[in-house]
Amino acid sequence: MKLTEVKDILKAEITSGADKLEMVIQSGAGGDLMSDILRGSKEGVLVLSGLNNIQLIRTAVIAGASALVLVRGKKPDEEMKAQAHEHGLPLLTTPFTLFTACGRLFRAGLRGVDPKKNI
Repeated sequence: MKLTEVKDILKAEITSGADKLEMVIQSGAGGDLMSDILRGSKEGVLVLSGLNNIQLIRTAVIAGASALVLVRGKKPDEEMKAQAHEHGLPLLTTPFTLFTACGRLFRAGLRGVDPKKNI
């Protein structure tokens, strides 16, 4: 799924990284715990979070996330925007809750970072 599709599905506003809308997102992860965001490979991963602080940007960069979405209409401050821009990390905001945003993306075909299991 391309980031532009994510933007449309989530009715999101881009606050950084508008030049990366053609980026391919391979999977998604949602959470507010930094330890959850740091677990596992994040290449091609879209991270959705209710956190709205500079630590989220730093953690996403360390984890190698491809893009971030702030939920519940949260707006990043100038420091967050600057850090996201510096690291080439697209940063979006959506009016939806974390649960609803993840559900909308799942319904549209984006899957989570869960290990593939034969269930």
